[in-house]
Amino acid sequence: MERKDDEEDDDQENLVAQSEPMRAAFQMENVNDERVNTRGFNFSFNKWCILAIVVPVVIITFYLTTDVDNLFRIEVMNGNYDVSVNSMRESELQALYLLRQQELGLSKLWSSTLLDNSSDSTHAFSSVPFEELKLDLLSQISLNKQIQQALLSSHQLGNLLNASDNATDTSVDGYGGLRRCRKVEYRLSGRRTIEWKPKSDKYLFAICASGQMSNHLICLEKHMFFAALLNRILIIPSSKVDYEFRRVLDIGHINKCLERTVVVTFEEFAKSRKGHMHIDKFICYFSKPQPCFLDDEHVKKLKSLGVSMNKLEAAWDEDVKNPKPRTVQDIMTKFSLDDDVIAIGDVFFANVEKKWVMQPGGPISHKCKTLVEPSRLILLTAQRFIQTFLGGNFIALHFRRHGFLKFCNAKNSSCFYPVPQAADCINRAVERSTAPVVYLSTDAAESETGLLQLLLVVNGKKVPLVRRPTRNSNEKWDALLYRRGLEGDRQVEAMLDKTICAMSDLFIGSMGSTFTEDILRLRKDWGSASHCDEYLCQGEVPNFIADDE
Repeated sequence: MERKDDEEDDDQENLVAQSEPMRAAFQMENVNDERVNTRGFNFSFNKWCILAIVVPVVIITFYLTTDVDNLFRIEVMNGNYDVSVNSMRESELQALYLLRQQELGLSKLWSSTLLDNSSDSTHAFSSVPFEELKLDLLSQISLNKQIQQALLSSHQLGNLLNASDNATDTSVDGYGGLRRCRKVEYRLSGRRTIEWKPKSDKYLFAICASGQMSNHLICLEKHMFFAALLNRILIIPSSKVDYEFRRVLDIGHINKCLERTVVVTFEEFAKSRKGHMHIDKFICYFSKPQPCFLDDEHVKKLKSLGVSMNKLEAAWDEDVKNPKPRTVQDIMTKFSLDDDVIAIGDVFFANVEKKWVMQPGGPISHKCKTLVEPSRLILLTAQRFIQTFLGGNFIALHFRRHGFLKFCNAKNSSCFYPVPQAADCINRAVERSTAPVVYLSTDAAESETGLLQLLLVVNGKKVPLVRRPTRNSNEKWDALLYRRGLEGDRQVEAMLDKTICAMSDLFIGSMGSTFTEDILRLRKDWGSASHCDEYLCQGEVPNFIADDE
């Protein structure tokens, strides 16, 4: 505290008054009488004793009752007074903001635990998984610590807060191991599976036409399930009518996992049939809006490869916009045929045994983690990129933007979030996971990603967004792709993005994106899925939604 001028004057006057007897002690006169000299000596000795006691007491009292720093630094502190006040005000405003965030977080947590009045009170938390509840509570504890840190920062006591926490509770660092987002443990040994043992002369032509690469991969996985049910070898489509799957997938890996030939490329099929490629039955899973969800251009491409076919037939009345739930028995009844080569057209939207098909590891019995995975070259390149730029602890974000505004706003609950709101959601995920960097997979413009980068700040520190850089001969992480002429291939780069995201410590995806869904599948199958994995701003509504056209 600052001392007043009159208090300083009082202290100085007291010091002068205490020092006067000291001068009197050295002014005693000599006396010839021995008795008088003896008394003078005793008197002088007693004075020295008194002074030896009183002076230290006065000095100690002065030291204890006087703010020595302020006594000699009054002018300096007055010069910095305004700075201290401003710092304190900023800390208080920050603390108020964090308290508001904590209030919103706790309100959201409370709302998610409420059930209808008709529900049994003993199941009050049944709507919230226990792991999510723990993580949300830990997030609020961490937010509370930020508030304390903000309030203490202007007093330079931030380090004392951490020190006192560690001193009183040794498990507080990481909250007993729960602070960091843990991996989801799946019991793959107990999953429901089917054996895929195809007959050597029975084939299933995979027809996939809807959407981009991710849609086609999901379609291909469903065709594998159909082929297993029907005991047929699956024919991977030619790159002349579909994507070049051999560039992005390890097709040989599928056969190795089942220790038999279950899939062949179109070229291998054509060679085995000696050019006689005829589809005996072309069955459409969907009849609406058009049979097999195929256009005339796709049919022309098939015929240009030398593939002949009979007329397309619909298995049942099925609309792409409203697919009905189907069972294994339904598939066996409609698609079990004696013909050598059949084609089933597009099954991307098919709703067949969804829970069974979507389980970790898939519905087919095999000895690997997953059947459909990136090629070895892409996998190694992803690992090298992570070792170069990211390290073992990073968040991956799939930030879908191109064409997503109209797509999301057409839904009952829009999934297109303003950049500032998205940044808030990402900041919370970063704070929860303790990851130092975020890998960004996006089709967004630089204007959006630049703003997003500016808004990613956690505990006063910027969180870097990392994207794959352009080709640089000095960097060797992508050399495997470059040497084989795969560098710059859009589908290869998309699969590389997926692979990096699938290997992250925590993944944030875009709701409604099949790109995100394929990443989540890989994470489940590879065992990299985290309890903190989520869709961007999951459970929130965009704070601003544009009107329809």
